Parts: sequence; C-alpha cells; structure tokens
Amino acid sequence: MFLNKVEICGVNTSELPLLSEEEKNSLFERIEQGDTDARDQYIKGNLRLVLSVIQRFSGNHENADDLFQVGCIGLMKAIDNFDRTLDVKFSTYAVPMILGEVRRYLRDNNSIRVSRSLRDTAYKAIYAKEQLLKTMDRDPTIEEISKEIELPEEDIIYALDAIATPVSLFEPVYQDGNDALFLMDQVCDKKSKEETWVEHLALQDAMNQLTNREYNIIRKRFYEGKTQTEVADEISISQAQVSRLEKNALKSIRSYLNE
Repeated sequence: MFLNKVEICGVNTSELPLLSEEEKNSLFERIEQGDTDARDQYIKGNLRLVLSVIQRFSGNHENADDLFQVGCIGLMKAIDNFDRTLDVKFSTYAVPMILGEVRRYLRDNNSIRVSRSLRDTAYKAIYAKEQLLKTMDRDPTIEEISKEIELPEEDIIYALDAIATPVSLFEPVYQDGNDALFLMDQVCDKKSKEETWVEHLALQDAMNQLTNREYNIIRKRFYEGKTQTEVADEISISQAQVSRLEKNALKSIRSYLNE
C-alpha cells in the first residue's frame, strides 16, 4: 500500500502545485510555441493527476516510485498529443493515457510470462484501437481492429486476454461520495451463507473474550498454521506454556459458544 506515502520519486506529494484554468491555457499556448519551461511547469502542475491514477493500483503491491514514473510518461505523452481545439478537458484526455501507460507496464512486468508474439499482437491491437478512437466517436469493435492490423479476430482476442492484468476483488467499481462499491460486493459466494457468517461472528465474539496472550496463540496456531514450538519461540515462552494456554483458550471458546 502506498496511499499514505508522502514522498514519491523525491517529490513531496503534499506540496504538489495546482494550476488554475487560466494558468493552464497560458502555459499550453507557450508549449505549442515550443517553450520547454512551460512544458515542465505544466507537467508539475498535473502531477496530482498522475498520483490519483496510480492510487487505483495500490492493491497490486507494485513500487509506488516505479508506477509514478510510468504515470509521468503517460502524462507527457498526453501533453504532447493533446489537441486544444477539441472540446475536451485536458484531464479527461490525460487520465486514459496515464492509465494505459501504467497498465502496459504492469502487463510487461506480470509474473505470468506471455510469449513475445502474443504481446506484439496485443500491442498492435491496442495501438490500432487508440488510432481508431481519434477518428470515431466510439470504441472500435474487434472486427474493425482486425481489419486495421490485418490479423484474425481470434488472434487479437486471445492476445489481449493473455496480457490482461488480473483484477483485484477490492478494486472499486463505483464511488458515491465516501461510499465505494467494490468488485467483491458483486461476487456471489455460495459457500458463505447466512449461517456461516453467523457462526463466524459468534466465533469472533468468543475469541474476543480471551486474554491478549490467549488470543494471540489461537490466531497463530489456527489462523496462521504455526506449531506450538514456533509460537513459543515467537512470544518467548516454553512450548508447555503454549500448550496449556491453548487448551484453556479452546475450553473458554467452547464454553462461550455453548451458552
């Protein structure tokens, strides 16, 4: 997790500048005239956008500095390709560019190895989609992408599926104010029926009646799967003491559940 990380790539995220619309327009006029200083200022003024995008990937356990650098590449590409004559806010145009860059990085660094030919096919399809998006008012179909790069539709679907990044069950799919709806909320768990949840809550209540040491021993023994000897070493008592405390704790839990 890096949602609370203050410094990323040597940048203090709590002090990132904010640009007004007037400043953005003025800087972009200078950028279009080739002013590199204005481009640097515009990049710095939009680093909060990069930060907000990479926070979506906090569950991937990726290095925050790496994702931030990749996101900045996407931001720079967005600046270099943005057309101000279109009636679109820069952030609306930039976010998909930054997302795309981060996702490509995650695909390339995926622990599941994908063949070079599959990756090449997938990247051709992604590039073709981005190009077709510029001339269409909608997402192109697989058939249209297939015609554009002259490859079978089946090959494109297979390649895109192969490089797809697994989605976390805790990925937010909708946000209304402070209430987020996660993918996990939409998954049906046939095993976890109401009775199971009631049993779990009752067991947790029983656990809460234990002393801190008993609770810790039960958690390590039955939740983490450690032996009594391993637990004894961790909490610096003898194995015999662990055994005695464990028996007392289990007796207390059974007694509580049978009340």
